[in-house]
Amino acid sequence: MGLLLQNLFLLSLLLFLLLGSCLHPATAFPKGCYPSEEEGLKTFRCSNAQLTEVPRDIPNDTNKLYLDSNQIPFLPRDAFRDLPLLLELDLSHNAIARIESGAFQGLAEHLHSLDLSSNRLVSVSKDAFSNLKAKVNLSNNPWLCDCRLQELIRAVELAADSSGGIVCDSSTQEEHVGKAFLQVIADTDFCNVYKRTTDIAMLVTMFGWFAMVISYLVYYVRQNQEDARRHLEYLKSLPSKQRRSEESSTISTVV
Repeated sequence: MGLLLQNLFLLSLLLFLLLGSCLHPATAFPKGCYPSEEEGLKTFRCSNAQLTEVPRDIPNDTNKLYLDSNQIPFLPRDAFRDLPLLLELDLSHNAIARIESGAFQGLAEHLHSLDLSSNRLVSVSKDAFSNLKAKVNLSNNPWLCDCRLQELIRAVELAADSSGGIVCDSSTQEEHVGKAFLQVIADTDFCNVYKRTTDIAMLVTMFGWFAMVISYLVYYVRQNQEDARRHLEYLKSLPSKQRRSEESSTISTVV
């Protein structure tokens, strides 16, 4: 009887552990998120889930990840490092204003689609997309059109039909506001303008230092001339015997 009860207890414990391992993945997902399979690809959807950060419990065999229509404000470094098989990443319609360098680290090998449209991106370093081969959608963001954006656009491959949506919300040159960025850089090289401005600033600084040195030299020469003139007048005012003595003393001092 005792042996039977012991076996029943062990069987019950085993069933409990099995049920727990089956239920845990489902209960670990953030509220509003669920896994599915679409066209043979493992998909994880968190659309309209009121997320304020990238979830941590995403299955690492996910191929398509939808985090669109949330309130995610920024992407930290290594935000997706545990998703080596990710092919598509949708981050559109969030509040993303900052992307740290290395945010997409680990995705370069497989990712082929990255949607960052309709966020709050103003300026992003090209280093945030380092080695990324995915086609990127950057449209409908309040971009600052400058050299930094020009470098970013040249570093990534834009998604088809998305380039017209990259519009200058602000610009280092006021006349470009409201215009499509690719249209603007067809006639304007922001990075060369910046380089010319830097060169001019350096020239002005060098001229300023040169002028200060010249001014000091002129002042020094004039001051010495004035001192010499006063000394000569002093010598002339002395009696002749004392004057010769002073002149001899002055000459010996100079020698």
